[in-house]
Amino acid sequence: VDNAIKTPCAHSPNDTHNGTEYWNQFVQPVWRIVLWAIAYSCIVIVSVVGNVTVIWIIMAHKRMRTVTNYFLLNLAFAEASMSAFNTVINFTYAVHNEWYFGLVYCRFHNFFPIAAVFASIYSMTAIALDRYMAIIHPLQQRMSSTETKVVVAVIWVLALLLAFPQYYYSNTDQLPGRVVCYIDWYYVCVAILIYFLPLLVMGCAYLVVGLSLWASEIPGDSSDRYKEQLTAKRKVVKMMIVVVCTFAICWLPYHVYFLLHQFFPDMFEERYIQQVYLFIMWLAMSSTMYNPIIYCCLNDRFRAGFKQAFRCCPCVPRGSYEGLELKSTRYLQTQTSVYKASRMETSVSTVLQVGDDGDQAKAKSVTASGSALLNSSLDLTSNGSLSRSMSKTVSEASSFYSSNNLHD
Repeated sequence: VDNAIKTPCAHSPNDTHNGTEYWNQFVQPVWRIVLWAIAYSCIVIVSVVGNVTVIWIIMAHKRMRTVTNYFLLNLAFAEASMSAFNTVINFTYAVHNEWYFGLVYCRFHNFFPIAAVFASIYSMTAIALDRYMAIIHPLQQRMSSTETKVVVAVIWVLALLLAFPQYYYSNTDQLPGRVVCYIDWYYVCVAILIYFLPLLVMGCAYLVVGLSLWASEIPGDSSDRYKEQLTAKRKVVKMMIVVVCTFAICWLPYHVYFLLHQFFPDMFEERYIQQVYLFIMWLAMSSTMYNPIIYCCLNDRFRAGFKQAFRCCPCVPRGSYEGLELKSTRYLQTQTSVYKASRMETSVSTVLQVGDDGDQAKAKSVTASGSALLNSSLDLTSNGSLSRSMSKTVSEASSFYSSNNLHD
């Protein structure tokens, strides 16, 4: 993502043109280039590794393929692509403000990153609207997996179309002693479409969602299930608000920089402007590496996935892989109830087997099904403790059966 700064004094050192000697104000000492190279390399490594891991977590585990996570996968792909294809080239160009890669890659260099930014921010917008519909209009039908994939495809088609002017108006120009890659395009349109407009939509959506989730008190007689669902919704919305705010902060200086350049070009002939641009571009490119860190810190399932992916690293603590397999708290509680019910039914059968033949027959019917267990318990009342044990078993078994029916 780059608009070259074309200034009359920005030429290579000791370059002579029509008898006039020029100097390149963008040439910097080696130690400074090395420091910037390390900073930009960190972005590429963390971004590519982190976002590829996010893609693996979602694709390799079927129950992670939710509507929100499909958009997060698209976001991860866009950010990994932008980091891999654009960050190093942008840095190389900005070091001396000289383009080494020809006209074809100049156009790709200005086209694809803008398309990736479009895809990223409109994926975040789609998540915001999906959260809005799920929380504000919970009775309306959610998007299916197929519909979500169609939306992702539409996002990329729009991104490529909206970024096409960046390709069409990209060009290279031969200045005395060097070549520059630039875009003869009105930057205000790009800034509105890939930054201000989607942020406005997301801000409104999350404001309404936030008021709905946090402004109202939880009713005193609410069930544990209701409170669990509300807490889960708050966690997802909180995570996405952090993602959006991080994106907004990272890209704001970049857009301000080019908007100022659009209206006050003389400001950008100063000697210090290259260091300012390198920092602003580093901050914008660094937005691609924060999201995996945010997911890992604020989402238990992604955290379990990262622990599984990096389990060979000595510094990574061991975690439960069940979290990655999406064994929810309710599911694990149900499994525990099944285990307890099975153990208690076995105990009841063992106790009943010491009685007469008629009781043994009843014991067999107890272990056959929950309904048979209930009928038998009405007859086996000679021992009070036995009756209580069987009643508890009936209760847990009934809870298990009803839970299974609800999940199916």
